[in-house]
Amino acid sequence: MTDPRLGGIVVIDYGSQYTQLIARRIREQGVYAEVLPHDADLSRIEARRPRGVILSGSPHSVYEPDAPQFPAVLLGRGLPVLGICYGMQAMAHALGGEVAGSSVREYGAAQITVVRESPLFAGLPETLNVWMSHGDRIERLPAGFVALAQSAGSPYAAMGDLARGWYGVQFHPEVVHTSEGAALLRNFLFGVCGCAANWSAGAFIDDAISAIQRTVGGERVLLGLSGGVDSAVASALLHRAIGERLIAVFVNTGMLRLGEAESVVRTFRDERGINLIAVDATERFLDALQNVTDPEAKRKIIGKLFIDVFADEARRLEGEGVRFLAQGTIYPDVIESAASSKTAKVIKSHHNVGGLPPDLHFSLIEPLRDLFKDEVRRVGEALGLPEEIVWRQPFPGPGLAVRCLGTITWERLETLRAADAIFTDELGRAGLLRTGTAQSFAVLLPVKSVGVMGDARTYEEVIALRAVTTNDFMTADWARLPYELLARVSSRIVNEVKSVNRVVYDVTSKPPATIEWE
Repeated sequence: MTDPRLGGIVVIDYGSQYTQLIARRIREQGVYAEVLPHDADLSRIEARRPRGVILSGSPHSVYEPDAPQFPAVLLGRGLPVLGICYGMQAMAHALGGEVAGSSVREYGAAQITVVRESPLFAGLPETLNVWMSHGDRIERLPAGFVALAQSAGSPYAAMGDLARGWYGVQFHPEVVHTSEGAALLRNFLFGVCGCAANWSAGAFIDDAISAIQRTVGGERVLLGLSGGVDSAVASALLHRAIGERLIAVFVNTGMLRLGEAESVVRTFRDERGINLIAVDATERFLDALQNVTDPEAKRKIIGKLFIDVFADEARRLEGEGVRFLAQGTIYPDVIESAASSKTAKVIKSHHNVGGLPPDLHFSLIEPLRDLFKDEVRRVGEALGLPEEIVWRQPFPGPGLAVRCLGTITWERLETLRAADAIFTDELGRAGLLRTGTAQSFAVLLPVKSVGVMGDARTYEEVIALRAVTTNDFMTADWARLPYELLARVSSRIVNEVKSVNRVVYDVTSKPPATIEWE
């Protein structure tokens, strides 16, 4: 069977916030894309047998000292190349063109005019609305390149060496603000590179099952099951591949949503027949988080303790002959934890990316490591997981600890759980959990406010409601929920949840905010 990850596109990462979005847009067209750091050696690139290479944007300028440069290993390989923003400038700079700071910077919406026919712009309008984000521009093209498009601020908004299939665009075709961005990428994938659209959930499942069986043989596999989408799909995939030889361990941290711990046990052990071991470590986590308010400290404490608790069970199972450990790591976890590139910035820590305790000698299996969240959901559907699991909204690894701002206590967690359940219930009743919001939740703030209840003064805590809409979670907008719904949620929370007398709604987009508050 042919590996569906071969014959696709390699995306060279220069540290752009949009790098993984480039890979997502390519995969949406049925072509596999993998992100590699800008200094990846030739063997890593050729291992994927790519049909083409895309160079990402970057916060750098190509003429800065130590700025990442065009990969010299691509020269003479005969592979088509598309440089995006910084990637275009790095290509021009390396091949003898001139790049300099521009007196007219272009950030945000812009318009370009196509000035020459080419395979890259085939079938596209002469005038395109695009998204720019650059302060430098190309002043002189390298030898062999011609101008393909221009804008008010860029005489070379797109360039190409048509004979070699090397192109550059100063704008970002991967973002939704570029109206014909998907079509331009499609032209590059199929018209220039000659890729085949063979990346699908079914192809991935067949390949992954074969790889798991080949790797594991007749051994047993241990999996940390959180109940979230990623670990749920990983468990279903592994269960299909090796059956009862999968052992899942569920650690209840006490930071889960209302009824979630019970639901995990019921769904995976009782209904799906997975060999599940449930460990209640609530008290250990509460003790470790006592008086901790810094969000990154919370994440690291929870990540370490989760591994410690899990490792205790793992050591016992290792003594019984279990040799493999599986994790539900997905591609954004790897990228956000700066595991894929020296130029990437750590956004937040992920406790499922990293090494095992040194005394454990499991071989690691990460069957979903190459998938984005939307691909994980499609695989889950193809594996027959129920909709309420596959389409469960994203939930952070540290759970409610990073939605309970300030000091974490059992009482505050219970307050947050109750408020969150009300918000979720009302969104569900209104049909807005899947189609109207991409992510929605309650946050307990570390402040109190004065109120009046029953003709008496109160001084209680504040709940913030957060709901966003997004296509890719790289950017997000706050959901315009009906006033009547917000009023109903607010009324229920204040009346049904003890110690809360005020409810507010977060109307901040991403950026500048993140979706989570911590």
